[in-house]
Amino acid sequence: MGNLSFQSYRPTKKNILVIGPIPGQKYSKITFPILSSDPTTTKDAHFLKHPIYVGENRGRGQIYPDESKSSNTVYNATAAGIVSKIIRKEKGGYEITIVDASDGRQVVDIIPPGPELLVSEGESIKLDQPLTSNPNVGGFGQGDAEIVLQDTSRVQGLFFFLASVILAQIFLVLKKKQFEKVQLSKMNF
Repeated sequence: MGNLSFQSYRPTKKNILVIGPIPGQKYSKITFPILSSDPTTTKDAHFLKHPIYVGENRGRGQIYPDESKSSNTVYNATAAGIVSKIIRKEKGGYEITIVDASDGRQVVDIIPPGPELLVSEGESIKLDQPLTSNPNVGGFGQGDAEIVLQDTSRVQGLFFFLASVILAQIFLVLKKKQFEKVQLSKMNF
């Protein structure tokens, strides 16, 4: 997945993670292992159900951990002037060359794949004028799940209990069949 970043949300909260950036169109689910504490050695951990909450923030001006913009945001002109050249890249996206009318300085704005371009060559633009449309793609999603920490002796005890219940039911049915045979034999005499 490339430059995937794992970091804690706060230094004091080690159980909250921020993971990203993840391209949502290509990856709709993420799976990673969780290492749980051993309740036999750690007093803070218990053999119980533990909730896991997951939230996602998609787009809407999102900035990645390396401080680059996402493709779900509006890209603005970094200089005023005239758009002299628009180059469409092979892998998508654009390189827009803006020539400042006052001093002839050239500024190149790079637009990643995704946003729709609003300007054309020869157009006069102002500083911070939008070069791309607002995709307004994004939102917040959340989900929750539970994990259960089990002790192996508790699981073995559960299997033993279930096996004993099944055996008791089988013996009960056999005893009932035997009792019915005895009643039938008494009725025949």
